[in-house]
Amino acid sequence: MAIRWVYVTHMKAILVSQTGGREVLQYVDLDTPKPGAGEALVRIEAIGVNFIDVYHRTGLYKMPLPFTPGSEAAGVVEEIGAGVDSVKKGDRVAYAMVRGAYAEYAVAPADKLVPLPEAIDVKTAAAAMLQGMTAHYLSMSVHRVKSGESVLVHAAAGGVGALLVQMAKMRGARVFGTASAKHLDIAREAGCDVVIDYTKDDFESIVMAETGGKGCAAVYDSVGKTTFDKSLECCGLRATLALFGQSSGTVPPFEPGRLAKNGVFLTRPSLVHYTDTRKELLWRAGDVLDWIGSGTLKLRIDREVPLRDAAEAHRALEARETTGKVLLIP
Repeated sequence: MAIRWVYVTHMKAILVSQTGGREVLQYVDLDTPKPGAGEALVRIEAIGVNFIDVYHRTGLYKMPLPFTPGSEAAGVVEEIGAGVDSVKKGDRVAYAMVRGAYAEYAVAPADKLVPLPEAIDVKTAAAAMLQGMTAHYLSMSVHRVKSGESVLVHAAAGGVGALLVQMAKMRGARVFGTASAKHLDIAREAGCDVVIDYTKDDFESIVMAETGGKGCAAVYDSVGKTTFDKSLECCGLRATLALFGQSSGTVPPFEPGRLAKNGVFLTRPSLVHYTDTRKELLWRAGDVLDWIGSGTLKLRIDREVPLRDAAEAHRALEARETTGKVLLIP
């Protein structure tokens, strides 16, 4: 009797048909996509959850409906399209900033895929790509941290925050870090020289006292609405205020003349601005993965959640329960 091969043409994925609360994250069957020219199909083994996924789900950042959330994953190349020579079938790869990761399979531009070193497993890669490269561009490009400088990192116990603290320390900075009372030890463990409980302490007065009134060379603010005003006051002469997130809400309009006090540079950067070329992508990802592989950079994975329970992952993130990366596992 001849063997009959059965090919799987469907996959499980999360679909958002309307924006809103966590209940809009639907676990459904979808057709498995096919790679086109310049693309590769990746069998996903681990998915990174990020706050931008929440912004997409709620509609704060607009996405065409319906859509599959997620911008970060790692797995194995299953198939390649025409003209692809940067990866091949069977390669272990990771990527960030490609939409549609909350699924068992995803198609990605081949030039956005980063081959994994042998020392890095897929879960580590999925946890490291977006947050690790974000910390890299903030500390190496938005403001290139210099030895002896003071910098302030908000949410220093979080996924990006703890990596950013470590990178700033690698470059010789004095780091102030804010966190909640229950997470202060994690911020301290990441390398913060001064840890500040944002729930009860005035971080502005502490930073200014500890720096002799000079303030910081850079303030990295992913919190937004509740921290922005005092973050600005913590900026020293020609300092950079990098507003790279808004977990507490959108910063309201403000008078740009306030930047004149110390000639502050205000920027609202995104990883997409700093991985514009494959060369830059491979530089940032390569540094991050090499540092993790050598033990120089410590990565914290908070929890792993089944893909079908993506709503629970979002709940934990929005409740600020997490002290590291949250992964979805298909």
